[in-house]
Amino acid sequence: MRVLVQKCQNASVLVEGEEISHIDLGLMLLVSFTEGDCLETIRWMVNKIVHLRIFEDQYEVMNLSVKEIGGSALSVSQFTLYGNATKGNRPSYQAALPGSLAKPLYEKFNEELAKEIPVSVGAFGEFMEVRFTNLGPTTIWLER
Repeated sequence: MRVLVQKCQNASVLVEGEEISHIDLGLMLLVSFTEGDCLETIRWMVNKIVHLRIFEDQYEVMNLSVKEIGGSALSVSQFTLYGNATKGNRPSYQAALPGSLAKPLYEKFNEELAKEIPVSVGAFGEFMEVRFTNLGPTTIWLER
């Protein structure tokens, strides 16, 4: 499982020009799954995300988590996180779990995350326009 975590001022997802999700201060999450990912993997990742100390405290030190600041998350499934462009110029996505297997894991990830913080989601398998304002910029790559 891979998640690209980006601290954001706001984030939204549009499908066919219509906004389907929006958050204010929080985390923009790009989420991908691979062979062997399971509930244990998801729970580890959720715990890591909600406790990741990347928001500034009163001394402007990254010392607070999204949970501590009362922030939320926008979760977007993105199989291309498993793209491999080592050979040639066209990435291979063989390491990404097929949609039929990834979708239930993505839904479970969002369900587990929503137990901790408010969560908005993208549209699985759809062409989306993702907009966000990255703060910092702060971008963290998590993998399990």
